[in-house]
Amino acid sequence: MPARIFLSSGDLIADRRYDFARDLQLRGDLPAAADLLQQAIELAPNFASAWFTLGEIRRQLGERDAAIEAFRQARHADPADRHGAALRLMELGAEPVSAMPAGYVQSLFDQYAPRFESALLNDLRYRGPSLLFKAVIGVRNAARKPAFFKRGIDLGCGTGLGAAAFANNVDRFIGIDLSAGMLEKARASGLYAELEVADMAAGLASKPDASADFVLAADAMVYVADLAPVLGQAHRVLAPGGLIAFTTETHPGEGVILGNGLRYAHAAAHVREALAAANLKLALLQEASPRDEGNAPVPGLVVVATRS
Repeated sequence: MPARIFLSSGDLIADRRYDFARDLQLRGDLPAAADLLQQAIELAPNFASAWFTLGEIRRQLGERDAAIEAFRQARHADPADRHGAALRLMELGAEPVSAMPAGYVQSLFDQYAPRFESALLNDLRYRGPSLLFKAVIGVRNAARKPAFFKRGIDLGCGTGLGAAAFANNVDRFIGIDLSAGMLEKARASGLYAELEVADMAAGLASKPDASADFVLAADAMVYVADLAPVLGQAHRVLAPGGLIAFTTETHPGEGVILGNGLRYAHAAAHVREALAAANLKLALLQEASPRDEGNAPVPGLVVVATRS
């Protein structure tokens, strides 16, 4: 993933102490790094990057309460939460699993955009789009319907890997993503008739009723804690007989958890319930890993549902 975001304190000395602390952290001298970060914070009390890094170090040292306090201070210093302190608080069990901060997602993928495709395809062996393509073809064949769609919406479209898999099957794609950096890459692909900076639920909410035949979300639901708003809007936007296909990471328990990769994992039963609540008819739900992490397949689900 991309290098961490850095938000300057506005104080040159505090910023330099942060840099020295990061060097010490990377060398493994965590107590000395924490001491320097404390000095930086004394100079600049609203230094979000220093608070966040201090939280990480306290967590590494097993100082849970101190880590929680540092992450809360980081979020307070940067209300957009571009570091994702809220996710660390969820991970530590200090706060319930909830929506991912939009500022974090935007900053993460704006940084990631230049090397996104290379990292996914080469480092993580990303295979979500191909799994979804095979699933959609299988569902449409079983229903004795052609796997061709006039109007498609690609949620969390990124650089266009999902749309590329369906390029010969969708006449007109609209891409929606929170990251303007990703959309610059998507625009260069030539795969989209329209591109829109928005989160998935809001992007769908701006579309007319029954205005799409196909909704795609390849490796995008992993950044959504509550599937209900997205699936509810997808049902409204899909024409009768329309289809939604998405991947998500999963886990053997119940409900939604925040996984080690700071992405949400949805239990299979939870996905079924969310689809039913949105009045979408499940056509296929199968276990399949969309990507690797740490050289091991990440447990996942491939899901296809229709609007009756």
